[in-house]
Amino acid sequence: MKAIKRVCLHVILQRCVVHIQRMCRIWLTMSPKTIPGLDYAQLFPNSTRSTPDRKRLLDSEFVQWHDRHKDFINEKSYQLTTGRYWYKHKLVWRSFMVIRKALTQMFHYLDNHRVPKSTNGLESFFGHLKGHLAVHRGLSNKHRKNFMQWYLFFKNASRSEFS
Repeated sequence: MKAIKRVCLHVILQRCVVHIQRMCRIWLTMSPKTIPGLDYAQLFPNSTRSTPDRKRLLDSEFVQWHDRHKDFINEKSYQLTTGRYWYKHKLVWRSFMVIRKALTQMFHYLDNHRVPKSTNGLESFFGHLKGHLAVHRGLSNKHRKNFMQWYLFFKNASRSEFS
């Protein structure tokens, strides 16, 4: 993210809301066993269907959720033999950290209709590119680079014809 911000000064960074939600759901499971996990699951059930009002509400609810459960989230265990600490509830902590770091970059699609809320279209595009590259396996690095440049050139040219 730092490299992108340094090189592309005026580019809006939109984190994929679907992937963030999916990662947190995997870490906390569909039916969390802890009270903070249950509260968290209720807090972010439909963040992909957000409105500007829902975003503001979500920001304040997230802060309130953290204030209620910060002792639980930051609870650590200590191992005497190694002298190392680790988070006791690491999946809840990990989910919290992902949302906290991504919250400022999750909802740009609400303000700008040209920004997609998920990266599914982009992943599909790169899937096609990888498929075409697989057909031409054995290309040298130089020829591989040229292939990708020409592929992107022709893809962009065909898009501009239909615009």
